Amino acid sequence: MRIFLLLCLLALGNAKPYQPINVMDYLKNYDTKIHEIMMSDSNDDDDDDDDDDDDDYDDEDCPAHCHCSPRVVQCSDQGLISVPDKIPEDTVMIDLQNNDITEIQQDDFKDLNKLYGLFLINNKISKIHPKAFKNMDNLRLLYLSYNQLIEIPANLPPNVIELRFHENQIDRIQKDAFKGLRKLHVLELGANPLTNSGIEIGAFNGLSTLYIGIAEAKLTSIPKDFPSSITELSLDYNKISKVEIEDFIRYKNLQRLGLAFNQIKYVENGSLANTPKIREIYLDNNRMRKVPPGLSSLRYLQVIFLHGNKISSVGINDFCPIRDDSKKNLYTGISLFANPVKYWAIQPATFRCVTGRRGVQLGNFRK
Repeated sequence: MRIFLLLCLLALGNAKPYQPINVMDYLKNYDTKIHEIMMSDSNDDDDDDDDDDDDDYDDEDCPAHCHCSPRVVQCSDQGLISVPDKIPEDTVMIDLQNNDITEIQQDDFKDLNKLYGLFLINNKISKIHPKAFKNMDNLRLLYLSYNQLIEIPANLPPNVIELRFHENQIDRIQKDAFKGLRKLHVLELGANPLTNSGIEIGAFNGLSTLYIGIAEAKLTSIPKDFPSSITELSLDYNKISKVEIEDFIRYKNLQRLGLAFNQIKYVENGSLANTPKIREIYLDNNRMRKVPPGLSSLRYLQVIFLHGNKISSVGINDFCPIRDDSKKNLYTGISLFANPVKYWAIQPATFRCVTGRRGVQLGNFRK
């Protein structure tokens, strides 16, 4: 269930530039869970009200400048400068994308205890009251990307499974910033001016997160304090210059690693061996002169992107183990194009553990 959920969530990951979310389409991905929340209090409703389920709310029940359908309030693209009043208490989804809201106050979402998804993308929010999310125990999706936050808000909803802070002004993550978020699966922090020194030791205490994204930041090395539970790590478009053996010691469950578009010249021998479950590695568009050592020992590795580097030669055992039976998954994708390697000089047996010819991408090097 966790893996299925992660795949659904990551479909929206690393999207740039800003693209509005169609909440009604998005709702379909979570239909079962939301239905459970919507029906949890069904015994409090009158059976006679069933005929109204498919109708829009009356104007008197819907906030000004918003469009309402059963338990969904849509107020996007309305030039709002604050959260509207009189949001129905049984609301499950609120869409406030693409407005001019600057602040979230203490009582903006008061009594909205059934809220499941809150979309505040692309506003001008720089301040969130510490008690703004009080009693929001059902909130699972909190999208605050494309705002002006400078720090992680305090007292985040305890049962949230997805947090998105893409493209704010966050340059520091304090210790215990995500304390108590034991159900969090996805944490997106990309396109913030985060440096390694801006991530305090203990910033991720208590998390069992599956995905963390800090692409397009100012990292110069791989942070070593992420939760040991992570299965996907996205650090593309940073300034990381090398991969060291201690970088992945904590991350034994890692399955997908994104390090594309960095400045990596060197991958220390044995560093990738600390990720025994890895399936996809993206090291394209870096400055490496040779294939990273240790790939042949990764039994489950299926995709390795190395294009756009400075690799000049490829050895016969760089990708595949000597013993064929030690490789559990065959490669489905190896990319080596845009490297100064003489591809005609590569031994055919080099790719003996690839599914087929289309699994290898070579090509002439162009300066």
